[in-house]
Amino acid sequence: MSREKVRLGIVVSEFHWDITYLMLERALDHARFLQADVAYVYKVPGSFDIPGAAKSLLEKADVDAVVALGAIIEGETKHDELIGHQVARKLVDLSVEYGKPVTFGVIGHGATRVQAQERIDEYSKRAVEAAVKLVKRFQKAREATFQGKTVTIE
Repeated sequence: MSREKVRLGIVVSEFHWDITYLMLERALDHARFLQADVAYVYKVPGSFDIPGAAKSLLEKADVDAVVALGAIIEGETKHDELIGHQVARKLVDLSVEYGKPVTFGVIGHGATRVQAQERIDEYSKRAVEAAVKLVKRFQKAREATFQGKTVTIE
C-alpha cells in the first residue's frame, strides 16, 4: 500500500436489512472518523453470499481490506449455525489467500433479533477499526527487517 489513506471495501448482507443497514451506516461513519476511504459498498442477498463478493473486492488493487457486515439471526433449525461457520471459515481463507485483511462484522449465529440490535454499533465499528489497523500492520510487517533486535509490529 503506497497510499496514505486506507481503502476499504464493505460487503453487507441485505437479509435482516433493518439491522444491516444500520451496521453499514455505522461502518461508513467510523471509516470517516478513522480517515479511511470506503472505495466500494457491495450489497449481497444474505450472509452466505459475503465470501464471493469479498473475493471480488480483494482482487482489486484499490482495495486494501474488506469489511464483512451481516446478521445471522437464530431460527428454529440449525441453519444459522451452518451459515455462520461457513462464512467465517471462508473469509479467513480469503484473507490468507490474498494477503489482505478481511474483518468479521457479522452478528450471530445464534443471536436473537434483540441481541443483534444491541450489537449493531459494536460489531460495525470493531470490524472497520480492525481492518484499518491490520492494513497498516500488514504494511509494517512487509517493510520490517530483523537486525538483531526483536521487531514489534503494532
